[in-house]
Amino acid sequence: MTPAISVTGLERRYRDHQALTDLTFELDPPSITGLLGRNGAGKSTLLRILAGREFATAGRVRVFGAEPLENDAVLRRMILVREDQTYPDLRVRHAIRAASLLYPNWDAELADMLLDAYELPVARSIKKLSRGMRTALGITIGLAARAELTLFDEPYAGLDSVARALFYDQLLADYTAHPRCIVLSTHLIDEAAELLDRVLVLDRGRLVLDAPADDLRGTAAIVTGRASSVDRLIAGRTTLNRRSMGAQTTAVVVGQLDARDRELAHHLHLRLEQVTLQQLAAYAAEHDDRADVTAARTS
Repeated sequence: MTPAISVTGLERRYRDHQALTDLTFELDPPSITGLLGRNGAGKSTLLRILAGREFATAGRVRVFGAEPLENDAVLRRMILVREDQTYPDLRVRHAIRAASLLYPNWDAELADMLLDAYELPVARSIKKLSRGMRTALGITIGLAARAELTLFDEPYAGLDSVARALFYDQLLADYTAHPRCIVLSTHLIDEAAELLDRVLVLDRGRLVLDAPADDLRGTAAIVTGRASSVDRLIAGRTTLNRRSMGAQTTAVVVGQLDARDRELAHHLHLRLEQVTLQQLAAYAAEHDDRADVTAARTS
């Protein structure tokens, strides 16, 4: 099967900034991949290159086996919905009509349902919509397009938690009914964690973590207690982070803790907490050795 996305040695340099450095990965359909990282990590730059909206400085990018840049046959099979999405001077219904003509898999019934769910006024000029309504319009077009490759770049600006939950629920329901390749760039990682099949973490333009989401869930723990007790429990384990405050030490360790570990932790009066996906992404970005972070997959 041809990967939906294949990236090899990708770099993007600006005059005074290296946005992406030596990115290599592949994404196979169907899947929902979380593209994670702090602001400025390079997420938006990567998505723009995948969508054929920006040049790469070096490396190779293929979408459905072909170069996406200025390739109409590829671009009609994908959609990019951005946080700062801009529109021509149109009314909402006109934007929906234009999108229905552009995307061959367009679902008018889904679009109408989402317009109602987000209470979007179809006769209103897009310029007069609130930020949240413009975001909801982008989500509506992004989902109803049913593009084989759907790229969402922080797609929920201005939405409250209820509206975001609606987006997550509808995304998962439509993906289940119509599997495809979806990439979701987000900093609200724990909100979206249950949706994700794959996790890519960028930090300062480098890929610091690439793993199936299921391999990462529950594979690191936070251990807190007296320094000597913490050291005894974590001896021989990979440590992603360690800090001390007074008599208390906290360490983040990679690898599953079994029943014997938990019994020892109880005996040593240590507190154990599971590391969330959002925390693991942050530790991966901070850590110097990618191999140690991805060891969570096999420990």
